[in-house]
Amino acid sequence: MKMTDKNRDNQLQRIVVFQEQGSGEKKIAGIEEYAPGRFELEVVSIDDSLPAMIDEPEIYFPKDLQADLVLGFLRHPDLSAELLKRCQEAAIPFVASAKKYPAAFQLATPPI
Repeated sequence: MKMTDKNRDNQLQRIVVFQEQGSGEKKIAGIEEYAPGRFELEVVSIDDSLPAMIDEPEIYFPKDLQADLVLGFLRHPDLSAELLKRCQEAAIPFVASAKKYPAAFQLATPPI
């Protein structure tokens, strides 16, 4: 299979990066440095001071998530779980930074 910078609509692939407190800045800089102009890049930064438990994590995300790939650099487990759920519902590939719990298989918020 040949890799391409274009999606099915022959547009640049859209990558949406979610970060918390600047946690994805080095990765974002790497994409911009080593693949300039090859992707449409959107960065969603969550810089709020967050409680230990977030009852309504959906308020931190756009209502309509459209991307060819989502990168998650979220530290808060409630935000990570919500982003995973949204990507699964929209059938968007999701790559998350390493966690100390298996986020891809969680059904409930893991203990903090």
